[in-house]
Amino acid sequence: MSLLRLLFNIAWFVLGGFVMGLAWWLAGLLCFISIIGIPFGRACFVIGEMAFWPFGQESVNRKHLTGHEDLGTGSLGLIGNVIWFLFFGIWLAIGHLAHALACFVTIIGIPFAIQHIKLALLSLTPIGQTVVTKPV
Repeated sequence: MSLLRLLFNIAWFVLGGFVMGLAWWLAGLLCFISIIGIPFGRACFVIGEMAFWPFGQESVNRKHLTGHEDLGTGSLGLIGNVIWFLFFGIWLAIGHLAHALACFVTIIGIPFAIQHIKLALLSLTPIGQTVVTKPV
């Protein structure tokens, strides 16, 4: 199973994952310009790593993972997600959806398109989410 994940991740990296991973990291660098944006930037680098190699990883809500609310899963997280959506989220989502449409053209590209759609949804509201490895 891990060999299949490796092959899918390599194909993903070549067919759009590299570009979108760099887009996430660029958003992270822009967030680091201000002190307020540092938590957003850190999240961008974590999700950017997932954008480079998404197969075998998934995003989950930290509240469901830990069983209790924290700063990002409460009302401040909602405000952060609104700010994120206005500045970066919509643009990253558009990039992932454009790649998804390109991947849906071929039958072989459908699994890649599904991953792009998952990342597009994550790019809309990343605050309060964390990336975990899927069990084998």
